[in-house]
Amino acid sequence: MTRHAEPYRPLADRMRPHALADFTGQSHILGEDKPLRRAIEEGNLHSMVLWGPPGTGKTTLARLLAEQGNAEFLTLSAVLAGVKDIRNAVAAAQQVRDLEGRKTILFVDEAHRFNKSQQDAFLPYVEDGTLIFIGATTENPSFELNSALLSRVRTYVLKRLETAELRSIIDAALADTVNGLGARRLVISGELLDRLAVAADGDARRALNLLEIAADLAEEANGGFVVPETVFNEVISGGSRRFDKGGDDFYDQISALHKSVRGSSPDAALYWLVRMLDGGCDPLYLARRMVRVASEDIGNADPRALTLCLNAWDVQERLGSPEGELALAQAVIYLACAAKSNAVYVAYGAARSDIGKTGSLEVPVHLRNAPTRLMQELGYGRAYRYAHDEPDAYAAGEHYFPEGMGTPNYYRPVPRGLEIRIAEKLAHLRELDRRHSKK
Repeated sequence: MTRHAEPYRPLADRMRPHALADFTGQSHILGEDKPLRRAIEEGNLHSMVLWGPPGTGKTTLARLLAEQGNAEFLTLSAVLAGVKDIRNAVAAAQQVRDLEGRKTILFVDEAHRFNKSQQDAFLPYVEDGTLIFIGATTENPSFELNSALLSRVRTYVLKRLETAELRSIIDAALADTVNGLGARRLVISGELLDRLAVAADGDARRALNLLEIAADLAEEANGGFVVPETVFNEVISGGSRRFDKGGDDFYDQISALHKSVRGSSPDAALYWLVRMLDGGCDPLYLARRMVRVASEDIGNADPRALTLCLNAWDVQERLGSPEGELALAQAVIYLACAAKSNAVYVAYGAARSDIGKTGSLEVPVHLRNAPTRLMQELGYGRAYRYAHDEPDAYAAGEHYFPEGMGTPNYYRPVPRGLEIRIAEKLAHLRELDRRHSKK
C-alpha cells in the first residue's frame, strides 16, 4: 500500500504553541493573575475580541482557550463566510451541546470584515451561550464592530512582539527537531538571526516564514547547511514596516506626526514623516495635513509656516520624489520649530458655535451695500464710517456684529511669535474704542 506524505504545513503553523507556558509575549494580559490567563488556566470561557497587529498570537490564544476548556473549535473567515455559514456553525454548536454537553468556540478571523447583518446574526447565540464568540481583528473594534456585539464581549488588546521575543521564537524553531528546523543542522550566525528578528517587525508569523525561506535556500557545507549572508539579505529585503493606508496604523502615525509638530520636536516630526513615506503614504496627503497643522497649531504666530507648506506641496506636485519629499521634510522641521498658537483654531470654533446658536441674524443696515436708489432710501449704508477717512485708518467705536449680539472676543493672540505684536495692536484699538465710548 502506498503511503501518502503528510500535507505541507508552514513552519509558523507547526510551531504554534499548544500550552500557555510556550506562548511568547502579551505579558500585559497573560501575566500571573491576569484575567485572561486565569480564564485559560481554569477553562472559564467567555466571548471576546482579540485586537492586535498580525502575528501577535490571536489565533493561538483562541485555540488555547478551546483546548484548555475542552470546547469544540470552529473557525470562520470573515472574508469568505456569509450568514449561511454562520447558521451552519450555530447548528453544529447546538449539536455538540445537545449530544456531548460541550461548549463551542467560534473563532472569526478578520472579524472587522463582517457587515452589520452578519454581526447581528451572532447575537442571540452569544447571548444564550450556544456559542463562545472569539473575534480576531487588526482594526479598532470601536469603529468596525457594532455596539450590540461589543457589549457582549470583552476586548483584549495584543501588542506587537519585541525583537527579543521574536528572537526567542526563532531560536525555538531552530532547536525543535519535531516541528521545527532542528533536524536540518542549519548554521546561521547570531548577527543574521538578530537582523531577521528586526525585519519581522513585531510579527511572529513573518519571522518564522522568513526563517523557513532562508532554511530552504541553505547550502551544504562542512557537514551542515549554511545560509550565505547574500542569500539571507535577499530573504529579508523589502519593506518590513507596518503601514495600512486605511487602518489604525495610518491614523496613529499621522496623529504622532501632528503631535510631534505641536510639541515642537523637529526630530520626532521628521521621523514620523519619513516613517509614513517609507510605508507608502501618498506625499500629497502629508502635504495637505501639514497645511492644516500650519493653520491649527501655528497660525498667526508665524504666518510664514503656511506659505512654506504650500510651497512644499507645490514642489511635490511639480517634481515628485525625491525632491518633493525633501521639501516636505524642510516644511515639517520648520513647523516643529516655529512659534505655536492655536488662537485662530479656537477663534474659528467659537465663531461657528455662536453662529449655530444665533442663526441667521440680519446684517446691520449701516454695513449693507447700497447700489440702488431704493436701497439708499431704505438707509442701506447710511452712517457707515469709512475707516480710511478716520484717524489711523480706524473707526473707533464702530460696531460690526448683528444687533443684539454684543461684541464677542473670539480671537485671542498668544504671547508667542508675531502674535505678540498682533495682541499689542488689538489692545491699542480696544483702548481707542473705550475712549470713544466715553465721549
